[in-house]
Amino acid sequence: MGAASSPQPVSPRASLRDRPPVSPHRPSGESLRDRLPDFPWDRLEPYKATAAAHPDGIVDLSVGTPVDPVPALVQQALTAAADSPGYPTVWGTPALRDALTGWAADRLGAQGLDHTHVLPVVGSKELVAWLPTQLGLGPGDKVGYPRLAYPTYEVGARLAGAEPVVYDDPCDLDPRGLKLLWLNSPSNPTGRVLGADELRRTVAWAREHGVLVVSDECYLELGWEADPVSVLHPDVCGGSTDGLVAVHSLSKRSNLAGYRSAFLVGDPAVLGDLLQIRKHGGMMIAAPVQAATVAALGDTAHVDEQRARYARRRAALRGAFEAAGFRIEHSEASLYLWATRDEPCWDTVAALADRGILVAPGEFYGTAGERFVRIAFTATDERVDAAVRRLAP
Repeated sequence: MGAASSPQPVSPRASLRDRPPVSPHRPSGESLRDRLPDFPWDRLEPYKATAAAHPDGIVDLSVGTPVDPVPALVQQALTAAADSPGYPTVWGTPALRDALTGWAADRLGAQGLDHTHVLPVVGSKELVAWLPTQLGLGPGDKVGYPRLAYPTYEVGARLAGAEPVVYDDPCDLDPRGLKLLWLNSPSNPTGRVLGADELRRTVAWAREHGVLVVSDECYLELGWEADPVSVLHPDVCGGSTDGLVAVHSLSKRSNLAGYRSAFLVGDPAVLGDLLQIRKHGGMMIAAPVQAATVAALGDTAHVDEQRARYARRRAALRGAFEAAGFRIEHSEASLYLWATRDEPCWDTVAALADRGILVAPGEFYGTAGERFVRIAFTATDERVDAAVRRLAP
């Protein structure tokens, strides 16, 4: 693909002297900010500028943000509920809770659900970042998550003052002090899907050791070469939600990232505590968004239509990147291709930026990804076609 002329990679963590000055009004001692790494996406800005300078404009495949229209029936439901002058409830309307339990039973195969088994949340990222804190975790507690993973799992542990620990196989973790175990299937960034046998083994291990399992399943409806299964499916959990919580989102399936609508399904004891905490914190979904969520969960036609769009874009980009010398690993589900040219990820990012294509460096998701890039296929058909042309030999 030629020599890269993009900026040199930014340091994985900027030194303290490179940070903005500390406010004189800040309390003394460690702040939450001090516990966190630098925001990774800021490091991609120089490459974004290079890609944007392409004569035909940037093809941004770095962030999996929806670009297609919000389904008309969802927009109509939002508009119809626009006259909502009063405060919404944290637990949501009875209609919303009915929609959540009904969808989870139909789509996940979860059994025996009632309203105590569901909880709406203000987007899944907010939940991931603050769940350890809301569970009361802190120093001496551990939070486990995959070695290649969404960075917010680590951020959530650090915000709470807990210890983040990574795993290749969760059952190899030391259960002492382990209070929260994140699963992620289909995986962001790799697209890997955990089978029912693997999930069942992990659930049994966690229950044996009293570890709460929280399964991030936000890409479950986007399986391509595998059929993802929920941790709440009876083949996995034995028909019981004890010690289990599944996280779901409408951002990808229904193009509702801008609505910030997500929800939890699982153990009523856990969700009941979270409900009380979130009431105190005022963590509530806007009433019109609650109505829109009910409409979105009650319709499958728009989900099938969106899947077809993504399938076309995925096929086009996969073929183009493989023809350009990339190897695709996993990627059997989700909205991403996990790709490598067997070189440092920032070299790949730079070379693609020279062609006006922006991708995410695998290093963002852990050191195990330092020779991979994550390629989102959420761009428009026109931009995908542009990427295919630019990748041609």
